[in-house]
Amino acid sequence: MACTANEHRPGMIIVVGPTASGKTHFAIDLARRFDGEIIGADSMQIYQHMDIGTAKPTPAEQAAATHHMIDVVAPDVDFDAAMYGRLASACVDEIISRGRRPIVAGGTGFYIKALMYGLFDEGPADPDIRKNLKARAEAEGSVSLHEQLFRIDPESAKKIHPHDTYRIIRAMEIYAVTGKAPSAVQKCHGFQAPRFRAITIGLSWPRSVLYDRINQRVDRMMDEGLMDEVEGLLNRGYGRNLKSMQSLGYRHLAAVVAGEASLGETLQTLKRDHRHYAKRQMTWFGADPAVHWIDPDQGAVQVDEKIHAFLASL
Repeated sequence: MACTANEHRPGMIIVVGPTASGKTHFAIDLARRFDGEIIGADSMQIYQHMDIGTAKPTPAEQAAATHHMIDVVAPDVDFDAAMYGRLASACVDEIISRGRRPIVAGGTGFYIKALMYGLFDEGPADPDIRKNLKARAEAEGSVSLHEQLFRIDPESAKKIHPHDTYRIIRAMEIYAVTGKAPSAVQKCHGFQAPRFRAITIGLSWPRSVLYDRINQRVDRMMDEGLMDEVEGLLNRGYGRNLKSMQSLGYRHLAAVVAGEASLGETLQTLKRDHRHYAKRQMTWFGADPAVHWIDPDQGAVQVDEKIHAFLASL
């Protein structure tokens, strides 16, 4: 969906990379140098009360640069990429109206896609089919439905996490209504051109270094009180079946609280799952030829050159 009005908008800077790659600090530095405001693109940082386990920018970091799309909704809200796309697009307009530059930073590639290209969100639907699929998800679990989706449409299934119940149900609903693979239906929706002009910078560490950073981050989260954060959420009535509570760290430690797993084994599993998540993120972003990959330790001058060249081309 090419929006003519956006052709005159200032260029946007996008910062992507796997978890624990340093996107927050990098984006803050860019915001200072390019007079920008940061729009978060993290599917978990939009939730209130979920700070430590999401590696949400600290109050000091948020004071260093204006941040948007953080602490947007309560943990029991079924937030999705379509909602993100609408809200983040409004943030872009607000930032530009102040004469500043939007800097999108995050590791949720599907959210960035929703902002840049829009989503196929108003396609074939059937409330009765959706209700039935929700009941099946509750009875069988989202992983079982995800396996069925994989048999129907591997392309769609590979892009959806097994615990992302909302998107699994939506894909299965499209298939049930149309008899066609959701990926095939979505390719026909016409949102092929980006809605904003942007340069995308990717942060790439050697795998061994990234994995060390991930392990250290998990240890730091525990030291900062992640267990207390999870217990606090559960005590507030945010159940384990919520989409937000099914995410990394929260579902792991909720099992410890319930006495279903030991803390020691859970921490090792959590580190492993974070590493697997980072690998999936790199697969997603690595498939985008528009990403300019840099070494975060050595890329400051290189990044400035790329961004200045991009801005000069507008």
